[in-house]
Amino acid sequence: MIRAALLIGLATAVAACQPPAEGEPVARVQVSGSPAATETPAPTASIASQVESACRSVIFENTPLTDCIAIPERHRIATALANGDGANFRSLAAFAETRDPLAIAFAVNAGMFDDDGDPIGYYVEGGERKKELNTADGEGNFHMKPNGVFFGTGDVWEIRTSDDFLKNVGERPQFGTQSGPMLVVNGRLHPEITQDGPSRTVRNAVGIDDKGRAHFVISSAPISFGKLARFYRDELKVKNALYLDGSVSQLWNPATERLDTGAPIGPILVVERKVPDDE
Repeated sequence: MIRAALLIGLATAVAACQPPAEGEPVARVQVSGSPAATETPAPTASIASQVESACRSVIFENTPLTDCIAIPERHRIATALANGDGANFRSLAAFAETRDPLAIAFAVNAGMFDDDGDPIGYYVEGGERKKELNTADGEGNFHMKPNGVFFGTGDVWEIRTSDDFLKNVGERPQFGTQSGPMLVVNGRLHPEITQDGPSRTVRNAVGIDDKGRAHFVISSAPISFGKLARFYRDELKVKNALYLDGSVSQLWNPATERLDTGAPIGPILVVERKVPDDE
């Protein structure tokens, strides 16, 4: 019995000297025999666990959409185009590298642009007008009039046709971007948009509801102008909605760790979270 006990003790001692299996935690034992605290690194919290997403998934007439909602009491809206060196971001990924994701509710591409990524219409960033209102005629979606301007200062955000903006807006807003066409004008679909036309692509737009909230909608599948416009009019009940772009449409939603990539983009609309002191 004594010999068996000695053998068991020896085996235990040898086992204690063997390295643990890969992946097993290492238990440290003090000389005194009292176990020391196991040093386990704290897990890194994901963005999703720290903030609530401002976006929701919806289905409209069998087409999946993402509706991201900016609420005046909770969010600020700004435009962004270039980094500190003056080079245009050209992607949400490049923009994301310059910002704290906890401070961002979401961001989307913000309208039409030229080959260099510069806006082709009215553009205001931080209260500074960098491009004048474009009233010219031409080809393409931007010139499918009426086109319009999405703009705002503080907690008041608006969408107006470009003609309305030119005639009635005298003070420069904090942010503004011009695009086209308008999807919904005073509660009615754009006169040249059909019910569900043949042009289908991934598209995004913005509309303001009767509570002053801005709905940024991006499709998860190709969608026609008409269906997107009707979603704004019939489901979101907005009086005015503005098309932002198609094919290049992208969304950055830090709360779900979604960061779209693709073709180069131009200006960006940024929806920032307000901190308690700002509310």
